Amino acid sequence: MDKKKFKLGLLPKLIIAIIIGILFGQFLPEWFCRIVVTASKIFSTFLSFVIPLMILAYVTMGIANLKNGAGKLLLITVIIAYGSTLLAGSASYFVAHNLFPSFMSPDALEQIAATAENSLETYFSLSIPPLLDTLSAVVLAFVLGLCLSSLRGKTIGDTLYNGVSDFSGIIDKVLHSVIIPLLPLYICGTFTDMTKSGKTFAILGILWKVFLVVIIMHLICIVIQFTIAGAVSKKNPFTLIKNQIPGYATALGTQSSAATIPVNLQCAEADGVSEEIRNFVVPLCANIHMAGSMITITACATAVCLMNQIPISIATVVPFVMTLGIAMIASPGAPGGSIMTALPFLYMIFGAEAGDPSGPICAIMVALYITQDSFGTACNVSGDNAIGVIVDTIYQKFINKNPAKS
Repeated sequence: MDKKKFKLGLLPKLIIAIIIGILFGQFLPEWFCRIVVTASKIFSTFLSFVIPLMILAYVTMGIANLKNGAGKLLLITVIIAYGSTLLAGSASYFVAHNLFPSFMSPDALEQIAATAENSLETYFSLSIPPLLDTLSAVVLAFVLGLCLSSLRGKTIGDTLYNGVSDFSGIIDKVLHSVIIPLLPLYICGTFTDMTKSGKTFAILGILWKVFLVVIIMHLICIVIQFTIAGAVSKKNPFTLIKNQIPGYATALGTQSSAATIPVNLQCAEADGVSEEIRNFVVPLCANIHMAGSMITITACATAVCLMNQIPISIATVVPFVMTLGIAMIASPGAPGGSIMTALPFLYMIFGAEAGDPSGPICAIMVALYITQDSFGTACNVSGDNAIGVIVDTIYQKFINKNPAKS
């Protein structure tokens, strides 16, 4: 009898990569850490090139395969994702506004600003411009998917559908042969950079209570989302949360919702979400569902306002959250993308002068956000699969069984 080869799972690999990254950054010389970061950045560049292609392939095929009610499911998914983002941001403000004043330190401003620009430089970089940006890929996928879903077999044939299907197979091969095996390298480089440059420990040492409150809000948000998903689908929410652990861990390291799509699809499969729904909802929500990022940005903005005695109220937060819920659609492809997207809109919170993207207040926002970005992203992708479970239940109960009414 042949002995089965021991195969280390993705989750242990990710945990090992995180530990190694921290050890590298803490104990090894800078020249070595720069080598690790350089390799990680090269992979990140390639990943940025592949992400729009992945979105185009998966979202197009996901929508095209929904012969019944594709337009309805798209609308339902967008409404749920946007509503979740708005509620998360508003709830974050109320929690932060009531808790943060008790442990805010005014002199933390200068200490945090000192780490805002710290980062290891790579020895060299490669320029591989994506063929499409993420927003263009989403829009094109909508157009192709909806048209293929409604016209295929009626006014057009299967040629384009088969071509997109083959293209999706190619992307699958790239993901499983290159992207997923090299994710631990990407994660190791991220944690090496953060540890060596002092971002994580400096900011956590000053505002660890803010950090802890935000992470707790992320975890509560995940529990609420999966509880609702479990109630709608009649599935055990604790099982759904357990299935999400690999996706959560991947997001912690990549700091990118889009980069976590391959693993999140596996989590959705474990949840029992049908293939056509998970291939449609997961890539789509990776770009439009930003509940975790919104919790972090709103809480950080509230913390900065309190430190600098800048007036803030729900009347200023709600328009800010509503605007960012749309603006951040193009941001999930890169670590820290959400806060970079938010910078031009921070004047809505801080005022025209303090909200200057090049000013010290915004620099502190970036520093605070980047340190917690991993957890916000993990919250984002976890909520994506909760939405997937809900949408799949709606599809199976009300749309797929009633094709004549679609």
